[in-house]
Formats: sequence, structure tokens, C-alpha cells
Amino acid sequence: MAEAHGHDTDRQIFFYEHEFYIFSNFSSFMLYWKRKLYPTSEHAYHTEKFEDEGLKEQIRSARSAHDAIKLAHTNTDKYRSDWDDIKLNIMKEILRAKTNQHPYVQKKLLESCGKELIEDSWRDSFWGWGPNKDGKNWLGKLWMEIRDEFKNDTNAKAV
Repeated sequence: MAEAHGHDTDRQIFFYEHEFYIFSNFSSFMLYWKRKLYPTSEHAYHTEKFEDEGLKEQIRSARSAHDAIKLAHTNTDKYRSDWDDIKLNIMKEILRAKTNQHPYVQKKLLESCGKELIEDSWRDSFWGWGPNKDGKNWLGKLWMEIRDEFKNDTNAKAV
């Protein structure tokens, strides 16, 4: 059973920092994505916003997840026209790839024991719960979907 940290409860895990920081896209888990190696899942996610291969490569090779996001945000005028329609599916695929490529991520995901996963970000009301703690928490929701898929797949293999 995982130890509680910060705001964690027996029903919720807040993963912006502490033991479950691995669920953050800024955590240092390299990711093979579309036949290329990315330093973090944050890098991979932001490259998907663009069709320009040169810009995608600049983001992929950014020195940190913060630099990757900054580069993407300075080029919002070049986002794919369908970005808002596909971004949740893209993120889910990236999280699935991260889970499949890293046994430690799989282990921690299963250790979350059916608890609600919440990105404890005070800045982001879309991916996290935001400054008023009433955000959409899409990153947490997607992680819980991946956890359910992985748990069901693991159970199917064990049968």
C-alpha cells in the first residue's frame, strides 16, 4: 500500500509531486513515441500539436519539459487545426505508451489501488484541478482509464 503524502487520502492521490510524481508528464521517464525517443511524455505531447517537422524536432530535443512547453506555447498560431478535437486521445496514447514502456510506472499505477488520481496543479484547470480545486482533472481521469485497462489486461492474462 502506498504511503500518503501532502493532500493524499485513503481515497485520493494527488500526483503533482511526492511518491506518485511519475504520473506527471514532467517526470523523467524517456518515451519511445512514433519511432523517436523523447526525454519525457511532456515533450511527446507538445510535438503532437504541430505538423511542421522542424518545430516538432525542436520541441523533442528541448533540454527540459519546461522548455518544450514554452516552445509550444510560443507557437500557438501553428497548432494543428484539429488539436482541440484530438488532444485527449493523443494524451491517452502517450500515457499508455509510458505505462507499457516502464515497469515502474505500471507498478505505481497498480499500487494506486483504485484511488482517484488528481493532478495537484494549482495552475492548470484543464489537466489538473487548478487554483480553485474544481478543474477538469483530465490527466488524472486518463490515468485512471489506463489503470483500468492495464488491470483488466493483467487479469485477463492471469486467467
